Amino acid sequence: MTTTASPIFHPATTRDVFSIAGPAMLANLTTPMLGIVATMAIGRLGDATLLGGVAMASVLFDCTFWLFGFLRMSTVAFTAQALGADDRQELRALLPRGFIISGAIGALLILLQVPLAYVLLTAMGGSAGVTEAAHHYFTVRIWSAPLVLSNFVVVGWLVGQARASLALGVQIVINAVNMATTLLFVLVLDMSIVGAAAASVVAEGTGLLLGVIIAWRITGGRLTAPWAVLLERDKLTHTMAVNRDILIRTAALITAFLFFTAQGARAGDLTLAANSVLGNFLLISAFFLDGLASAAEQLCGRAYGARNRLGFVSAVRLVIVWGFGFAIALSLIYALGGGVLIDAMTASADVRVLAREFLWLVALAPVLGVFAFAYDGVFIGATWARDMRNLMVLSLVCFFAGWFLLKPWGNAGLWGALLVHYIARGGLQAMRYPALLRKTFS
Repeated sequence: MTTTASPIFHPATTRDVFSIAGPAMLANLTTPMLGIVATMAIGRLGDATLLGGVAMASVLFDCTFWLFGFLRMSTVAFTAQALGADDRQELRALLPRGFIISGAIGALLILLQVPLAYVLLTAMGGSAGVTEAAHHYFTVRIWSAPLVLSNFVVVGWLVGQARASLALGVQIVINAVNMATTLLFVLVLDMSIVGAAAASVVAEGTGLLLGVIIAWRITGGRLTAPWAVLLERDKLTHTMAVNRDILIRTAALITAFLFFTAQGARAGDLTLAANSVLGNFLLISAFFLDGLASAAEQLCGRAYGARNRLGFVSAVRLVIVWGFGFAIALSLIYALGGGVLIDAMTASADVRVLAREFLWLVALAPVLGVFAFAYDGVFIGATWARDMRNLMVLSLVCFFAGWFLLKPWGNAGLWGALLVHYIARGGLQAMRYPALLRKTFS
């Protein structure tokens, strides 16, 4: 590749970073409201099995859809690259091409819903009543799969063009409609757990309709592309290869967090509760760092498409600097005020005492995770997906090795292994980055 810059390329600035990261952070912050409203609505029915069923099925869908998050990530990268290269035809083709892939995956999930429900619900090991309630929820919400996955494509396409505010608008509408219809279906129309599931289908459908309308206006009504362009062999092969690699990478990441949760559960209810409280600290830091990773995906992807090495390096540096800024602030807040936050999250004195015991480890997580999140965004933007896949699998090996060595320290060792995973994720990608940079812009 050459380093000749595209005439439309402009180096990234701090304003560019936050025009993307800001809306992404806000979108992340609105997402937990869905679970809160669904829990509140079903909880008002006074049936613990229904509440357990919603909780169990929601976790299954969260993990399943997270597994297919490559649809958003790869769409951001390919769209940003096409924007940097000023390839207008490819920009228009990316959305319908993404819909073909997301629609096919969603349809497959619907066709396989019976064996999927059996395997996943059995693996969760809930009581008969909870499993039955979760099954009712599952058989309705599974119909939202093509809509959810297509919304990943729409959001990725908008973010890839640095239209993050529009992407945020789509996500806010999805969340708002979901919350409103959940309250309507469950509390007013008395549809119980089926109503909570149906609300998700309605919300995702509304969001997709809005996303398509926005895309239609952006393209001036030119949303279609010739089949020869959509099904171009080289483009499809590259797209599927990148998606495959990101899928494997995400599966490895999910494995680490599921194993962490399972080990906490095996340590007893008190440890599980304390880890759940502290897990919210990780979630909060992820909201901010993942927003900056979204900025890296777009800015690095655009510089990659423009073949502009200086712009690429500049974007990487900006994202990492601001990542450390947010991380240090969060670590200080956790270290100095974490006890107050723990008290606000739980009324159990025993859980409060145990959570405080491991607070210092959680306070380290934001700073140790900066490289992990930032380089995730960089590698996705440059579609260095194969290296990202391999390094994430190696990071998973480091996580298990860390857990094995630190196991004698109990739950502290488990948290230590998670920090080892953070360090391995970011450190390995940071070590690989210079070689990939030289190769890409040789």
